[in-house]
Amino acid sequence: MLETSARLLRLLGLLQSGRGWPGTELAAKLGVSPRTLRRDIDKLRTLDYRIESFGGLGGGYLLAACSTVPPMLLDDDEAVAVAISLRTATASATTDIAETALRALAKLDQLMPSRLRHRLRPFDAVVSAPVPGPTVDPAALAEIAGAIRDLRRLRFGYVVDGTESRREVEPYRLIHRGRRWYLLGWDLARQDWRTFRADRIGTERVIGQRFVARPLPSDDIAAYVGRRVGSGSFRYAAVLTMVGTAEDVVAEVPPSLGRVEAIDDSTCRLWIGSDDLDHLAVWIAAFGFEFTIHEPPELIERARVLAGRLARATGGQPISLWTDEARRPDSPPRDR
Repeated sequence: MLETSARLLRLLGLLQSGRGWPGTELAAKLGVSPRTLRRDIDKLRTLDYRIESFGGLGGGYLLAACSTVPPMLLDDDEAVAVAISLRTATASATTDIAETALRALAKLDQLMPSRLRHRLRPFDAVVSAPVPGPTVDPAALAEIAGAIRDLRRLRFGYVVDGTESRREVEPYRLIHRGRRWYLLGWDLARQDWRTFRADRIGTERVIGQRFVARPLPSDDIAAYVGRRVGSGSFRYAAVLTMVGTAEDVVAEVPPSLGRVEAIDDSTCRLWIGSDDLDHLAVWIAAFGFEFTIHEPPELIERARVLAGRLARATGGQPISLWTDEARRPDSPPRDR
């Protein structure tokens, strides 16, 4: 059972979600008896929180709008930025963060003056799509961040394609890139900088001895990790030549999914990854550029299958998804 002070904070957090809670549900959430819950409600009322009771089977409680909650120590722009961040956090790559973010947003809403609530009302229409793929336990992120802060070595199991290896690293930075979290660290066994996907770090982590910080490998860590990770964090990594300027192609490719380098004024090389071949093939075709697939072989074969399916569906010849062996008939040859 939670200690009384911690339990009161938890109770207040639940009530500040803005909904009415049946007494039995609140008691179950807190792991206390209905009698203890009533005592805790009375304690909050003595602190000037206006908690209203309502009838029905077993009765329940609702926190009314209250003018005596602590003042919000944020200026207007800071408060709006925090509220928008909490709303977008509901689609985070962090496990079970959505409910926590919504509870915090409800608390923040109670502290906001009416002028700020008015500014945020349009964002009620914003719906964040959930992040596909594996997510990271926030407790794991907190533990890794603590090791970085305290300059302590970190030992963990690292799982790739079902195979686990043991790693010992000096952790330096956590990087949130697109839909993934990465740890940048100095791998003691390999004597080199390595990046680790946080969702592949095992649950058994050991905090080790302190270390003396090394100079970071780059002044721009986000760009450094981006170059190292590229499409390599996905199951399939594709290499393509795109008929378009590097600037135009970059505008279509999120940096978390791919990397673009100019070949000349009219073509560029694209490295892009995905965990799903169908999504990758269709996405590339939808960019609006002619292209040639160089690798992987699985994507070339999948492109053939999808091109044939599209041709049969339209009663004509394939019009997209061209590969090295299946180029558009009227396309002039290009130097490789």
